[in-house]
Amino acid sequence: MQEDTTAAPQRRLRGFAAMTPEKKREIASLGGRAAHASGRAHQFSSEEARAAGKKRHQRADKPN
Repeated sequence: MQEDTTAAPQRRLRGFAAMTPEKKREIASLGGRAAHASGRAHQFSSEEARAAGKKRHQRADKPN
């Protein structure tokens, strides 16, 4: 007699998929702090932020 082996085993979540949103946020926060501490994180100047805001609010069908 053979057992029915056609049923797929239950898959378990791994890595970030298995973490709570709070744990994911904590890990992301550590990465952001490390990037700023090492000087690799981008910091927007007032002019860059203003330009990004203008670009974000332009309509896609409007000519530039």
